[in-house]
Parts: sequence; C-alpha cells; structure tokens
Amino acid sequence: MKVYIIWLIGVILWNFGYPKATPLEDVIVAILLSFISMGLKKYFKF
Repeated sequence: MKVYIIWLIGVILWNFGYPKATPLEDVIVAILLSFISMGLKKYFKF
C-alpha cells in the first residue's frame, strides 16, 4: 500500500505541476514512475 500511495502522489504532482505536458511526456513520466514503484517494492520487500 505504501508503494501505491507514493505512486499516486507522484501522478498527482505530475498532473497538477505540469498541466500542459504533451502526451509523450505523460508516457515517459508514467514509465519512470513504474520503474520507481518497482524499485520501491524491492526496497520495502513486497
């Protein structure tokens, strides 16, 4: 659940922080956030 909350905060910050982002930027950030969440899962040992 911790990883999901961190991911959700990242998505919200991205969407409100960069509202004029292009679709390509959105995809790139989504990929980066998925890698971060995978790393966090290993860190929290889920």
